[in-house]
Amino acid sequence: MESGPAIFAGTAFVLFGAALLLWTAARLRQRVPVAHGVSPVASAVLSLFFGIAALGGGIWCLGYA
Repeated sequence: MESGPAIFAGTAFVLFGAALLLWTAARLRQRVPVAHGVSPVASAVLSLFFGIAALGGGIWCLGYA
């Protein structure tokens, strides 16, 4: 009964993390800024960090579901 919310949250985190990592990789490959008005290195690093964190959190949630 309690695994339903964990599965939903885990799936949402995995999808968001994967999409963020794919989008960041595409932006870096095209050599365009990840975020406008911010340092290119800082925006890429933070985007990669949060993408990995979301993906890891989703996998962790699905592991306990």
